[in-house]
Amino acid sequence: MALRVSRKIYREILNKRVFSTPLLTARHCSSSAQTAPNIPHSAKKGRLLTGATIGLVIAGGAYVSTVDDATFCGWLFSATKLLNPFFALLDPEVAHRLAVSAAAHGWIPREKRPDPSNIGLEVWGRKFSNPIGLAAGFDKNAEAVDGLLGLGFGFVEVGSVTPVPQEGNPKPRIFRLPEGAIINRCGFNGEGIVAVAKRLDAQHAKRKLVETSRNSSSSTDEAKHRGKAGPGILGVNLGKNKTSEDAAADYVQGVHTLSQYADYLVINVSSPNTPGLRMLQGRKQLEDLVKKVQAARDEMQWGKEGPPPLLVKIAPDLSKEDLEDIAAVALALCLDGLIISNTTVSRPDSVSKNPVAREVGGLSGKPLFNLSTNILKEMYVLTKGKIPLIGCGGVSSGGDAYQKIRAGATLVQLYTAFGYGGPALIPQIKAELAECLERDGFKSITEAVGVDCR
Repeated sequence: MALRVSRKIYREILNKRVFSTPLLTARHCSSSAQTAPNIPHSAKKGRLLTGATIGLVIAGGAYVSTVDDATFCGWLFSATKLLNPFFALLDPEVAHRLAVSAAAHGWIPREKRPDPSNIGLEVWGRKFSNPIGLAAGFDKNAEAVDGLLGLGFGFVEVGSVTPVPQEGNPKPRIFRLPEGAIINRCGFNGEGIVAVAKRLDAQHAKRKLVETSRNSSSSTDEAKHRGKAGPGILGVNLGKNKTSEDAAADYVQGVHTLSQYADYLVINVSSPNTPGLRMLQGRKQLEDLVKKVQAARDEMQWGKEGPPPLLVKIAPDLSKEDLEDIAAVALALCLDGLIISNTTVSRPDSVSKNPVAREVGGLSGKPLFNLSTNILKEMYVLTKGKIPLIGCGGVSSGGDAYQKIRAGATLVQLYTAFGYGGPALIPQIKAELAECLERDGFKSITEAVGVDCR
């Protein structure tokens, strides 16, 4: 089956179907000024090289792989490493769009191998095959949910989604640093709630059809713990529009429109690229906001599974007093979880001397790891381990994920490292995490959560 699929994709590449979308169009042979896009030569070259390499990788896989799905799958994931240098030739935002488009069209590997048994866990009544998730910001418009979950993530978070479409901040707005980091000031650019709801509704209907056909062979327990996007858990991250005067109304609209498709919801009050947004992390502001969003969620009709859990995503640039206030609100209002953390406006020593570090925006990637992990530890202690925490910021290996878990994270997210390392990074992180747990004598993720804080 895998061979047939690969050969079909390869034929599509030869027929130039792969290059039929506006994102990948780069017809350098045209002399017409009206049809030739104004794209830098290096970007054209990068796209052509990337397309050619995709064809070679898939064709090679079709002919040298065995009929063993696991072997073929492992080969495909390893082969994606060949693409990383070519993506580096592209403008960061162009590379991002290309990656999302590839995932949306299924031009990426699909994980067929089971996850190590010791990294599975249950949170909020849902079974996660592994605790490694993709953070919000990659698939802002829910274009590639199925493809991204198919890569082997335990969960994928889309968004941030705003009620009204907005362009975001002027370009260029994404900058690479050689230290495995990115600075971005995108500013919640996206297509808005209506477009995202349509996509999620279509995906939901497709999944329901698949699930119906599988009911005869699936166990009741398996069906109960399957996410709303199918295998894997789907989170929806909600934001506010830049010009909105009523932040709570924006988040409430997001709940009313998108919560039916989400396995969990996130209130994003921590992006540094929307003016005034981080002020919502103040105790009074956060308490009022969470109450309104919880009320909006709870007034809706829900089945036996109940409403989706509600989380808040916070910044790493917070004082001890700020953290104490957030913890108090989270405990008092019985928040279902916290994501720690978003990007930082600080510039750690490892990047401070780089000229790119002067760019305005949020820093993510390896330099954020220590800062976000220290905040994670503090919040685990302040919440007394009673609230599930998602550790996010600088994770690029199984050892990093393990350190987040020991610091108090139940689940872990990555983003920047995925942009640099590609699909091959996911099975690598999961395997390394399983080894760390086994090495230290932990039989499961839950046994290791917060051990460095006890």
